[in-house]
Amino acid sequence: MDDRFQELRRLLQAYEQPGRGFDDTTEVPGTALSACLRVAAFAPEHAARAVREIQDLRTAGLFSEEIADDVDLLPRIRPPRGVGVEDCLRVIQAHLDHFLAAPPPPRPAFRPELPWEWRERFPALARFLGAYFYQDSLKLEYGSHAEAIGDYLPGEPAEDIGKAATEIGGLLTLNQSEDQLHEATTTLGLAEPPPTGVPLRQWLVDLQGLIGHHLRWPVRHRRVP
Repeated sequence: MDDRFQELRRLLQAYEQPGRGFDDTTEVPGTALSACLRVAAFAPEHAARAVREIQDLRTAGLFSEEIADDVDLLPRIRPPRGVGVEDCLRVIQAHLDHFLAAPPPPRPAFRPELPWEWRERFPALARFLGAYFYQDSLKLEYGSHAEAIGDYLPGEPAEDIGKAATEIGGLLTLNQSEDQLHEATTTLGLAEPPPTGVPLRQWLVDLQGLIGHHLRWPVRHRRVP
């Protein structure tokens, strides 16, 4: 089944942060929407697609049978007392329209505030860390960090691997202290510590080098199912 509101679903996931919700006003975007707008500065086309989907949803009607299956895929965010979900979407659309009228430049030096924002800023790295270094992954699936990385490099598209390497560089620049770096990588899905005796920053630098070497000299072989 097609995901009719894929971009809107992605945007609304920012509002799922515990303790957050539709805190936007007509004058000022709230915490979640501010994060969405900071991310959208890197790729304004996402904001444009979200606007089209909100317009589509509002035109069809939130409770229309025609879109019921698609609406079921959207996160359930409780609006403030006395305010309807469609009113919240109208306010979000207004802020997105204002943003798209004159998109501001990206702010690469700004540290994300929400876990959602971290994952959106570093999506390739989040997919890698979350898929290969989740809790107990080295016990359940891989015997070592090297084995996990050895599975990742030939098993993912070169474009995604290259993006992960680029994102590592941005992550290291953005997080100057080890505490900051640990917080960021944990948020991105890293649940296994680096090899014994290897600082997290050095491990990421080494990983970036391994990816670069792999992309220059890929090992061609068939993976064993």
